Amino acid sequence: MADDILILGIETSCDETAAAVLLNGRRLLSQVISSQTETHAVFGGVVPEIASREHCLRLGPTVQTALAEAGAGFADLSALAVTYGPGLVGSLLVGVSGAKAMAFAAGKPLIAVNHLEAHLYANFLEQPDLEFPLLALLVSGGHTHLVLMPGHLRYRVLGRTRDDAAGEAFDKVARALGLGYPGGPLLEQAAKVGDPAAFAFPRASLEPGSWDFSFSGLKSAVLNVLNRARLKGETLRTADVAASFQQAVVDILAQKTVAALETTGARTLALGGGVAANQALRHRLRAETAALGADFVCPRPLYCTDNGAMVAMCGHQRYLAASFADWRLNAIPGLSLQDFYKESGKM
Repeated sequence: MADDILILGIETSCDETAAAVLLNGRRLLSQVISSQTETHAVFGGVVPEIASREHCLRLGPTVQTALAEAGAGFADLSALAVTYGPGLVGSLLVGVSGAKAMAFAAGKPLIAVNHLEAHLYANFLEQPDLEFPLLALLVSGGHTHLVLMPGHLRYRVLGRTRDDAAGEAFDKVARALGLGYPGGPLLEQAAKVGDPAAFAFPRASLEPGSWDFSFSGLKSAVLNVLNRARLKGETLRTADVAASFQQAVVDILAQKTVAALETTGARTLALGGGVAANQALRHRLRAETAALGADFVCPRPLYCTDNGAMVAMCGHQRYLAASFADWRLNAIPGLSLQDFYKESGKM
C-alpha cells in the first residue's frame, strides 16, 4: 500500500466546483461536482464574478466530501492536482489558491493541469490502457481542437477553431431560439424531433489541407434566418432549425476529424469536452471510425463536462513524470496546449 499513488484532482475553471480522488490511475474512489447551473440560469449564462464567489463558498466542502467518500485524508495523498488554465480568471484563482494552500499545509506536491489536456485524459478514466498514437477531438464551449497524441503528455495540435468554438455556437444559437440555459443540451433535445434537412446551413471548409474549424459563419447564417423570419412575421419550427444547425456542426467536425485520422494513420479516435456528450456527434464519429477500421472511444457524459476526475487522471500521469509545480503557480486564463508544453519543456 505504501507504493500506491493517490491523487486529489480539483477543477474550478468555469462554474463547476469539482474534486475527485483517484487511486493508481485506475480506481476512482470519489467524484464530487457542485454545480452552479441554477445560480446562473436566471442570467442566461455564466456571470464570472458570481462564479468565483460561489467557488470560494464551495471549494472547501467539495474537497472535504471527496476525501470523506474516498476514506482518505490529506496525509494519505501523494499529490494535489489543480486546473490552472484556461478558463475564467477568478474561478481559476480560487482553485489554484486553494490547492496551493492545501498542498503546502499537508506537505504534498502540487501538480498543475491544463484544462484542455484534462478533457483529453477523461478518456483514460474508463480505458486506462488506450494505445498510442491516438487522435483526439476536443469539443467544448470555449475550444475546438484536433490533437495527435503520440504518447502520454505529448501533444501535437493539428487544428483548432479560428473563431467560435462548437460549444459556443451551440449556446448562442440556443439562446437565439429561446431554449434557455444551458443551451447545448437543450438544443440537442429539440433537434431530436426536428428535420436536419429543413435548412441548408453552410459548412465552412477553409483552405485545402487545413484541419482548422470555423463556426462563426454557420452561427451567423442561423441568426440571419431567424431575423428574416421575424421581420416577415413568419414562424419557424424551432426543432427544425435546431436539427439543421446541429447537423451542420456534426458534419464539419466529422469531415475534418476523419480526414485527420486518415492522414495521420492513428488507429484510435478519442472524443473529449462538453460537446462530446452530444449523441448525434458520438454516433456519427463512431460510424465513421468503424468504416475506417479504427477504434472510437469517448467518456460517459458525466466525464465530458468539467469534473475533478479528469484532472486527477492527468495529474496521475504528471506525477509519474515527476512534473510538479512550485508555489509561484498562478492562474493563466488564456493558456493553450502548446504554451503549456513550451513552459514545461515537453514540446
